[in-house]
Amino acid sequence: MPRALVPPTGSVIRHAVRRAVLDAAAVLLPVACAACGAPDRSMCDQCRRALHATPYEVDRDGRTAWAAHEYEGAVAAAIGAFKDGDRTDVAVPLALALRDAMSAALRAVPTGSAVEVCTIPSTPESMRRRGYAPVELLLARCGIRTTPVLRLTRERRDQGGLGVEQRRANAAGALGARGLLTGRTFLIVDDVLTTGATVAEATRAVTAAGGRAVAVAVLAETPRRHVPVASSSRQTLRDFDGRGGYGGRTGVVEPPFRSG
Repeated sequence: MPRALVPPTGSVIRHAVRRAVLDAAAVLLPVACAACGAPDRSMCDQCRRALHATPYEVDRDGRTAWAAHEYEGAVAAAIGAFKDGDRTDVAVPLALALRDAMSAALRAVPTGSAVEVCTIPSTPESMRRRGYAPVELLLARCGIRTTPVLRLTRERRDQGGLGVEQRRANAAGALGARGLLTGRTFLIVDDVLTTGATVAEATRAVTAAGGRAVAVAVLAETPRRHVPVASSSRQTLRDFDGRGGYGGRTGVVEPPFRSG
């Protein structure tokens, strides 16, 4: 007796339609994967899967943050293309990963607390160069509205290529609140956590204005070198051999894109 045909499910149909639309778009508007360079997709299926987040807790000088990814492989390539390669077409998968890190960070915050999202302001030079603030754009893709409570109080150098102490000095005092924040609670959000100097300065600025920074969430963290970690931690204990010319001075692998 012939086997009855099983009609395709809605998800199968949607996937087939999506691929057909992408195939048609690739003919009209040739594109390559922002992470690996594979043709015909702004983000190929393999790299998109690599961006699926499993958030985990990291430590930077006694401060805890939740990260969606380690800064490596397809994640690093996609972030670099997004920040400095004009590839805003890959914002959605990055935004979803950042949203997952934010959700994980907020799980430890008591329910009922009104938590506002606070980002680090981009420098004027970075805004001129890109035309957008990367973290703000990612959050907008998730429908998350931020609270512009911080401002730059002085010029600061690009953090790339600076050592740990230089990064701390460069970030120290560079941010201030736009007004009093008494009684308000904030989640600090950034894209890449390296030494933690920037989020530490953001936390200091919020606290100095009377607010509370209860959690930190980032899209990716750069793995530390030769750092003792607890057996329960997912932080990677690896010696990066100056990959891409980075990591020698700071004890971390620095992102090869300009910060801000």
